Amino acid sequence: MEQLKTIGRELAMGSQGGFGQSKEFLDLVKSIGEARSKAEEDRIVLSEIDILKRKLLEPDIPKRKMKEYIIRLVYIEMLGHDASFGYIHAVKMTHDDNLLLKRTGYLAVTLFLNEDHDLIILIVNTIQKDLRSDNYLVVCAALNAICRLINEETIPAVLPQVVDLLNHQKEAVRKKAIMALHRFHRKSPSSVSHLVSNFRKRLCDNDPGVMGATLCPLFDLISEDVASYKDLVSSFVSILKQVTERRLPKSYDYHQMPAPFIQIKLLKIMALLGSGDKSASEIMYMVLGDLFRKCDSSTNIGNAILYECICCISCIIPSPKLLEAAADAISKFLKSDSHNLKYMGIDGLGRLIKISPDIAEQHQLAVIDCLEDPDDTLKRKTFELLYKMTKSSNVEVIVDRMIDYMISINDNHYKTEIASRCVELAEQFAPSNQWFIQIMNKVFEHAGDLVNIKVAHNLMRLIAEGFGEDDDDADSKLRLSAVESYLQIISEPKLPSLFLQVISWVLGEYGTADGKYSASYISGKLCDVADAYSSDETVKGYAVSALMKIYAFEIASGRKVDVLPECQSLIEELLASHSTDLQQRAYELQALLALDARAVESILPLDASCEDIEVDKDLSFLNGYIQQAIESGAQPYISERERSGMLETTDYHSQDHHEVPSHALRFEAYERPKPSSVPTQASTELVPVPEPSYYSEAHQPISTSSVSERESSEIKLRLDGVKQKWGRPSYQSSTSASSTPPQAANGTSSHPDVGVGSSSLKPRSSYESKKPEIDPEKQRLAASLFGGSSTSRSDRKSSSGGHKPAKGTANKPPKENPIPVQPPPDLLDFGEPTATSVTATDPFTELEGLMDYSSQDGGSTDVMGLYSDAAPVTTTTSVDSLLSELSDSSKGNPGTYQSQTSKGPNSKEALEKDALVRQMGVNPTSQNPTLFKDLLG
Repeated sequence: MEQLKTIGRELAMGSQGGFGQSKEFLDLVKSIGEARSKAEEDRIVLSEIDILKRKLLEPDIPKRKMKEYIIRLVYIEMLGHDASFGYIHAVKMTHDDNLLLKRTGYLAVTLFLNEDHDLIILIVNTIQKDLRSDNYLVVCAALNAICRLINEETIPAVLPQVVDLLNHQKEAVRKKAIMALHRFHRKSPSSVSHLVSNFRKRLCDNDPGVMGATLCPLFDLISEDVASYKDLVSSFVSILKQVTERRLPKSYDYHQMPAPFIQIKLLKIMALLGSGDKSASEIMYMVLGDLFRKCDSSTNIGNAILYECICCISCIIPSPKLLEAAADAISKFLKSDSHNLKYMGIDGLGRLIKISPDIAEQHQLAVIDCLEDPDDTLKRKTFELLYKMTKSSNVEVIVDRMIDYMISINDNHYKTEIASRCVELAEQFAPSNQWFIQIMNKVFEHAGDLVNIKVAHNLMRLIAEGFGEDDDDADSKLRLSAVESYLQIISEPKLPSLFLQVISWVLGEYGTADGKYSASYISGKLCDVADAYSSDETVKGYAVSALMKIYAFEIASGRKVDVLPECQSLIEELLASHSTDLQQRAYELQALLALDARAVESILPLDASCEDIEVDKDLSFLNGYIQQAIESGAQPYISERERSGMLETTDYHSQDHHEVPSHALRFEAYERPKPSSVPTQASTELVPVPEPSYYSEAHQPISTSSVSERESSEIKLRLDGVKQKWGRPSYQSSTSASSTPPQAANGTSSHPDVGVGSSSLKPRSSYESKKPEIDPEKQRLAASLFGGSSTSRSDRKSSSGGHKPAKGTANKPPKENPIPVQPPPDLLDFGEPTATSVTATDPFTELEGLMDYSSQDGGSTDVMGLYSDAAPVTTTTSVDSLLSELSDSSKGNPGTYQSQTSKGPNSKEALEKDALVRQMGVNPTSQNPTLFKDLLG
């Protein structure tokens, strides 16, 4: 009877408009679907928002109605409108005990909120409770919400419960727990770094779904650290073999392929593990060969697995049989009529060409067909392949094709990429400098300002340096050809700004060098450029500088200079320009025209663009002015390194400088206390001390002579013998520090680099087509692209080296090595004293030296033995003798004090010593006190 009532209610609900949805909601969906414009749709949605705002404010809303309202809010959000007024109701619904309402609330919350939303804190407690639920559907809903809503701050609140769910009896819960941990790893890797072993264990889970979910976090972990997972190679190969042998349930098949997505993920992981590893690659050979044989190339998913196999082979160290199988699969892709398969074939060919360059020659006609295909995406991929297979024998054909394609497209982003590739290939494989200049002219002309400015500088340097050999005739021909080509191009309208800068520079440097063109003709062309591009200040600046060079060369050669009227008007115009740069250039040009030939020749020498400019970094020409200012009372300049106290003392005092007055501000760091090897000064006057040199002191013995040679004339407080304020106190004597043998400053040895040779395979001499109806034009193009020997290279020397040596560099002094600068001492260093640190002398050790004296035979009296039970070997028995010894020790050099071992007590002498110490002002606190403890209070 109850079942009949339930069926009746469901039928009544269905007649009203669906199972659980009212007629109003279905009318809303229908009206939005029938809307004819975006404005009409927005009007309907805004009306629905007003209705929902009113309904959600009603008290005691039934749960079924609230569920429908939440679904309508989701629909509004999906259409791009704001439904934030109902977010709190979705959060409340996640607290409901009803499974259907709870899952609806979780679904709405994951769609409404992001991980940084303020309402996230309200559902964390609910998620924790639901993770402990006995209903696995509730647990799955909470895990789904965790993957979307938990951020780095809330991960610790749910992490322990998620880890416990890895052992849940339901495979769906274990799978979603793995997914949640993967999400945690991406958000905060440190939070799950200790759980890596759990991923390894779940790899052996009985359920294939859990195992497949584990592959995703393992792929990320292996990408970060391949070496730590080399031991899993055999496991991944075994899993892939079981999948290909169809040992998984039929439910995992897709288009009759067994678990294809698990296969693809395994192939990606194997590609990472086998990269550069011969032993790991050999383990994969058999299963990869089985995949090539078993994959069905008639379906898209089968072709996807074949493509992933090709990618895996291109990453590992493959065998010849695998390369042949990959080449056959690529051949099938290229022969297909589908553009998608052709794209995969071109991409796979580009991957394998790095391993075996002759593979491309087997498919040269197919590559030509793809190059002429109307599909723009396929054509771009083919150009990437040609870029990878470029060599000196086919560079001209490939670069010409690239430039033609660059001219035909309007996409500036890809045009920039094509231009940069053309420049790179031309610089690397150019057969001659003339061809290189022609290609650069085409690239500048059609790519314009999309070309990097460094390319323009490289071109100007190439023209200036020439072929890099002592062949002046060849260099002159190169420059003349560049001038002729630029004079033809300069008359074209709307040239790019960067290209005009190159043209102006070349015409200014070499326009009249060979005497073929007169100065008036070149200057007229430059004035036309400045007039035509008056809004571009950079181009006008280059043009004015070029005019200055032309007139300077004419004046230096003794010829009469006739300034054209248009040049004179340009100069007058720029003299009143708002641009200070142009105005300065115009004034310099006007001043240069009034100079004689000798002055002009020294200012702008002919063909001096390759000469090095010697820069006096020390500004030595100002020494006289500085000396005069110092004598007048000015303060000498102190550099930043000297102010920070990091400069070596010897280097600082090698320069001529005057003593800094004692009242001036000092910027040096505090000196670290050093062991003293000189007698202690009895006076309290300020004495000069050397600058700190921590690095050298740590490795060299300290002697009195070395200190005296490095003494400074600056007045400082003497800090020798002052106790360290921070850090562990050290009572090591100064003589122990000075007796340390010197060590090498640098114990490392340089090893020569070992070059690794590389060999390339010889390509096949020709490609014989089996189709007699092939177009002869395509055959010639294929012969141009794929013909020639791949090992022959006639690479043009790079513009940065191999050219004409720069002038004026033979007698250039060697560059001085920079002085190693040591950091200032760390006052908060509480660590143990090391062997390389400067040992601080304790003041009480010095006091100990003052109270004792050294006998002639090397013996010494132990101050600590005054209150010991053992009697010392040598004793002092009178106050007068002790005071005299105190004065003598203060004047002499304190030596090294060694305690002597005595036998038997001597109570009489101990009492006498006690009386002497009391007279010095020290009152013992016990019968046998410690002297240092009493002194320290």
